[in-house]
Amino acid sequence: MKKLLSGMRPTGPMHLGHLLGALTNWSKLQEKYECFYMVADWHALMSEYGDPSSIRKYYIEMVADWIACGVDEKKSVIFVQSEVKEHLELFAILSDMVPLPWLERCPTYKGQLREVRSRDLTTYGFLGYPVLQAADILIYKASVVPIGVDQMPHLELTREIARRFNSMYKDVFPEPEALLTEVPKLLGIDNRKMSKSYNNFIALGDSEDIIRKRIASMITDPERIKLTDKGHPDICNVFSYYKIFKPDMQKDVEDWCRNAKLGCTDCKKRFAEVLIEYLKPYTKKRNSLLKDKGYIEKILKEGAKKASSVTSETIAEVYKAMKMR
Repeated sequence: MKKLLSGMRPTGPMHLGHLLGALTNWSKLQEKYECFYMVADWHALMSEYGDPSSIRKYYIEMVADWIACGVDEKKSVIFVQSEVKEHLELFAILSDMVPLPWLERCPTYKGQLREVRSRDLTTYGFLGYPVLQAADILIYKASVVPIGVDQMPHLELTREIARRFNSMYKDVFPEPEALLTEVPKLLGIDNRKMSKSYNNFIALGDSEDIIRKRIASMITDPERIKLTDKGHPDICNVFSYYKIFKPDMQKDVEDWCRNAKLGCTDCKKRFAEVLIEYLKPYTKKRNSLLKDKGYIEKILKEGAKKASSVTSETIAEVYKAMKMR
């Protein structure tokens, strides 16, 4: 089976965007690939270095969410990045040969510098973020990486780095291919991109009361002022949620809206119950896992051993290719 690597930064709770954008896909991919799923705590540290105390709390909860959403610790290797030292070893080696302009032109880097004001990202570590990503992928000789279209520049940089190393020394690294994933469009409750930074998400671990409050605050059709006004479901964010989480109700909801048969407040109340019911299996398993955090720690410890057995072989091959050992 071809190797696949993916990971997430433990910088906040897992939310519906993660469920639809990655976790549902991860559970399917483990049937086709040898999957390595990484808790990217070093990546988290690059932006959370001012207060890294919450990283461990978040990664325990995050792994519980992964497993609750179908990632099987018996089929996939689940591990914490910082527990596998070869990631940093390869990062240091690749950093010595990556030209600075390759990093400065990265659109994600430039975009984050413009948009993020809550922390100082003008650091060496953040500039080198894509090189660590490349090391994460190449240390496993991963053939495929599941990404969205917006992440293509990062993967192309990884491919460039692999080519540069191979041409300078010896063919060690395959050039990983993108496994592009189609993700249902799901905006945050304020109609912006769903993001932990905007606090506009519904977390997988939210209580039923919090889910009801978050749904109640969602922006609906701005042109529907009164109950008797006919609505436009195609521009209503709540309707887009119905289409994803309860598609068999789509025609009914469209009728309620277009013909003013139900007000937006009641429509949101009904959807809150739909979402609560949808999440019940995840919530039940998540809560059960979090009652025994020692079990999660055991999974991560075993995962780190399995990951290290692969990365130690790769780094030995790297040193041999460079005639350093």
